Amino acid sequence: MESFRMQPASTAPVARPRPRWWTELPLLALVYGAYSAGRLVARGDVSTAVDHGLSILRLEKTLHINLEHPLNRLLTAHPSIGIPSDFAYASLHYLVTPVVLVWLFRRRREVYRRARTWLMTSTMLGLIGFTLLPTCPPRLLEARHGFVDTMAQYSSYGWWGTEASAPRGMGGMTNQYAAMPSLHVGWALWCGILIWRHGKNPYVRALGVAYPLITTFVVMGTANHYLLDAVAGAAVMGLGALLARPVMRLADRIRDRVGARFPRIAPVAESPVVSAGCKTSAGERIPGQRTTSADSTDAAASADADASAGRVPRADAAAPAGAGAAGDDAPAATR
Repeated sequence: MESFRMQPASTAPVARPRPRWWTELPLLALVYGAYSAGRLVARGDVSTAVDHGLSILRLEKTLHINLEHPLNRLLTAHPSIGIPSDFAYASLHYLVTPVVLVWLFRRRREVYRRARTWLMTSTMLGLIGFTLLPTCPPRLLEARHGFVDTMAQYSSYGWWGTEASAPRGMGGMTNQYAAMPSLHVGWALWCGILIWRHGKNPYVRALGVAYPLITTFVVMGTANHYLLDAVAGAAVMGLGALLARPVMRLADRIRDRVGARFPRIAPVAESPVVSAGCKTSAGERIPGQRTTSADSTDAAASADADASAGRVPRADAAAPAGAGAAGDDAPAATR
């Protein structure tokens, strides 16, 4: 049988378990819990954080890129802009990021795992930044530096108090000196890139472009971040994107080792390859394969159709199952 081909086993793709929601939710909750706890543990000395903030501000003034000053004055002078900006700062990253994750999980499963790994890796990198470089945000600097805390100014309109975007009475559970890098901007950039790349509706893709830009405007206008914080947030997401594949390979290696040591708890992979790489042409059977009654019925129907049309019945259609094999074994004189 010329058309029967067996592909080498090494060419078959290695199947990996598909992400399941009951494993994804605990994983994401664990990473976010570790991130939140790490922010609290990473609280540095306040004077050091203030020095870092002033150094960033001086550098921006030297480069004439301290855009947070005019934006903060704009939001302070116009409540119609400042209040929505405060709501956006306090809520959007809690809403948009999970929505994009769920959307990818349900509609773009082929890119979900890498996107999730990218987000988690970048978040952990941001935690390292908070630890190594505690930074005082502009709103906590002395008033002589020209900043107004819009979250405090408009706190009567929202659920937050005078301590960042935390609900009233819960400010002590946040690290207000974790300004560098800005993960508000980093997460918004992650969302925007994925929405733009994988969204089909042009309006949805336009929102993917607008969302990180609006977030950057908001974090600077509310005096929660410097421009360089936003730049650092984008850089962290870029580094996380580069590290996503190596991190996935490491996770696969660990899973394989755990599966080899504890086979009962190893996840079952869904193989996309049928018959382990075996290929046959249309209508051809693997040697030794039995013919079902349905195949025999189809063959008989095909032979009747040929006879009614005046055509010579085909040998493979008219012969009953197993006749070919018997004919091959018969003497040549009887064939």
